[in-house]
Amino acid sequence: MSAVHRILLILSGLALVAVIFLPIWRIELDAAQYPEGLELQIYSNKLAGQVDIINGLNHYIGMKTLHAEDFIEFTVLPYIILFFALAFLFIGLLRNRKLLYGLFFCFLLFGIAALVDFYIWEYNYGHQLDPNAPIKVPGMSYQPPLIGYKQLLNFGAYSIPDIGGWIFILCGIILAYCTVREWQNNKTLKLKSYEKL
Repeated sequence: MSAVHRILLILSGLALVAVIFLPIWRIELDAAQYPEGLELQIYSNKLAGQVDIINGLNHYIGMKTLHAEDFIEFTVLPYIILFFALAFLFIGLLRNRKLLYGLFFCFLLFGIAALVDFYIWEYNYGHQLDPNAPIKVPGMSYQPPLIGYKQLLNFGAYSIPDIGGWIFILCGIILAYCTVREWQNNKTLKLKSYEKL
């Protein structure tokens, strides 16, 4: 494994440790009655932002209130991120190409699983509404977008990665780059060794 790739993996591992303590995702709500907007920040182990105000608004449309203790994800996610941080560091130090391939596969699977889990989380909250809610709009659901913008009644909802999420994505891109480059380098070395025979 090249020295550049080792350094990139080690730096990525250190950056992933920071992700445990930084907001990973954010949902912003804009409406005329809230000119400064409302914000829900999602960390690896908690919710932050104007959670109480958003829960109060959710009551009117029959959405469940948000509480971190209702999500198993907030218990296991810090350990999963720590696992990947250590894996990046160890593989960078051990210079093991096969482990690098395995890490890339696991990181990719985790990213897909996390997005699917987040979509299901949003779907359930947006569709499982209290039939006795003060405000009922026939056929209306309040599922925020997985990523991007969506209009929900008089609220504009933005769902985007926060700083921890961008670091996580960047680490994934670096891992993909290192994996592809190492695979190409290994293939080139094998071809050269065959040519010498």
